[in-house]
Amino acid sequence: MTQVTIIHNPRCSKSRQTLALLQEQGCQIQVVEYLKSPLVRSEIEGLLAKLNISARELMRTKETEYKEQGLADIDLTEAQLIQAIIQTPKLLERPIVLANDKAAIGRPPENVLSIL
Repeated sequence: MTQVTIIHNPRCSKSRQTLALLQEQGCQIQVVEYLKSPLVRSEIEGLLAKLNISARELMRTKETEYKEQGLADIDLTEAQLIQAIIQTPKLLERPIVLANDKAAIGRPPENVLSIL
């Protein structure tokens, strides 16, 4: 049985679909509701490394907070973007699944099957 962690928002349909897919696969699942327990810098940096993407690629760029905080500014550093995710967890793209020392974003949910 594969042990997985899902960084989850129960109000998000893609997150719920990904969780259901993991359950169908018989995975042993640890659910992290990141809006209740926000991620710390080292966790976000770890996700970025496993996903091999930039902080901006891990952000929900259509959120009002992204626009209000001026986060589209191309001069912002990775550290500044990570800090924005820490301060406004809603900006984190979801769901993210971690398994077998790899990570995948569940958009679409089937993306996570590649790391199981």
